[in-house]
Amino acid sequence: MARTRTAGKKLTSLSDIYAFFRQNQTPITFLSPTPYNILGLGRWINRFEYINFFDSFDGTHPKIAVPREHGPHEFRSIEDVNNYLLRHKDVRARLKERGPGYLLLVMFDEETEALARELGQKIALPPAKPRKHIDSKITTTRLGNQAGIGSAPNTMGRARTFRELMKLAAGARLGGDLVVQTPYGDSGRTTFFIKNEADWNKNAELLVKEQLKVMRRINHLPGTLEAVATRHGTLVGPMQTDITGFAEVTPYKGGWCGNDVFTGGFDKERRVVKRMAQKLGNRLYKAGYKGAFCMDFLIDTDTGRVYLGEINPRISGASPMTNLITSTYGGCPIFMFHLLEFMGIDWEVDLRKVQQRWAEFDNWSQLILKYPVDRVEMITRAPASGIWRMNDKGEISLTRKSIDWFLVSDEEEAFYLRVYTAGDYRYHGADMGILVSRGRFQTDDRKLTERAKQWVAAINRQFEAIPVTGASAPVPPPAHDANKMF
Repeated sequence: MARTRTAGKKLTSLSDIYAFFRQNQTPITFLSPTPYNILGLGRWINRFEYINFFDSFDGTHPKIAVPREHGPHEFRSIEDVNNYLLRHKDVRARLKERGPGYLLLVMFDEETEALARELGQKIALPPAKPRKHIDSKITTTRLGNQAGIGSAPNTMGRARTFRELMKLAAGARLGGDLVVQTPYGDSGRTTFFIKNEADWNKNAELLVKEQLKVMRRINHLPGTLEAVATRHGTLVGPMQTDITGFAEVTPYKGGWCGNDVFTGGFDKERRVVKRMAQKLGNRLYKAGYKGAFCMDFLIDTDTGRVYLGEINPRISGASPMTNLITSTYGGCPIFMFHLLEFMGIDWEVDLRKVQQRWAEFDNWSQLILKYPVDRVEMITRAPASGIWRMNDKGEISLTRKSIDWFLVSDEEEAFYLRVYTAGDYRYHGADMGILVSRGRFQTDDRKLTERAKQWVAAINRQFEAIPVTGASAPVPPPAHDANKMF
């Protein structure tokens, strides 16, 4: 691989790190359905490029390449999309033209790894096999225990009947109001709330096949953060509270649909969460995992106690807000340290000082807009990506076709990143787009703000579509499948 002018020199300051990435000559490519997860990172890194399936910017983003299409596809997962891209002749030609380099992805499997090797690309993330192992909610709980980080009161095991489930719960003194999770999958689709046999029967077909994590149901505030495990310790991004389950935004009860990132309040909990992430990151590094990971947590609103939720060993939905805050306010994107770990660079800086740079910032929020209606339609008109402004009547207009969300100036503006556009199909649960704005979209008592509701309704009004039925209608992915696009 090509080497930069500073590649042989130990980097001992942020200025060294900035210079290294500004002078970088090794191609770094983020390949994913959309640029969402690390949008804006290309401002900091020379020879950084995105390759995407969805053309969110109509060809106007200077660092995004989208292959020419050849008909409709029925993808079941992000891995399907990424493997399709790596087999596409336009993508293969682009990667060969750029030369050997590093590949970043949100999700990938062994097939992705083989395709990347064919193209001379090194995936700058831990391999698929250990990622899948860590991704299990069962493994998360055990790793947390080893790191001295407790989960909500729980037990693990199998149950073939409701009676066996209750026997498991009784043995751990969990009571009769339970939260049950299967090892893998999006939280809104593989987390079940069970109080009686009728609740069990609704999902028994899935539950009897899996090892289960059975938890006492608690009143809680869910949250997340992104951290980066490095050889010198673990850097922790800002704490984010989860926005989940609002019918205006997602059809999935309990399903993740956004985040608030804000200062003020939860001072004690913030300190606890930060320590938890550092301990977990250090434990992961010791186990052979390095780089970015997402740690979900639960704050018990009755006691204030903080519990480990789950680990997402990847670039994640927490990454956009993390990189926005750390780059805009701290002047140092946390993801740079992920790349240093994988590029074989000798570096050492005071991580405590870097961490302090991210202590103060403005409030920001993001919403993941899913299609909540149970029907299939072909889109005939869709809102463009860019910065939109809302008037006092709740009407919005596109003010400028920005390629980055950090230029949103106030709470009357929001950046919309389009996923599906005219000619695409929308279906129940489809990821239509992402909305990013200053301020908060959720109240302290976990209610969607009126401003958030206005923005969601206004964006939805920008779409026009026609019903599609019969043989011409595509088959939507199963509701429990990992069919999200970021």
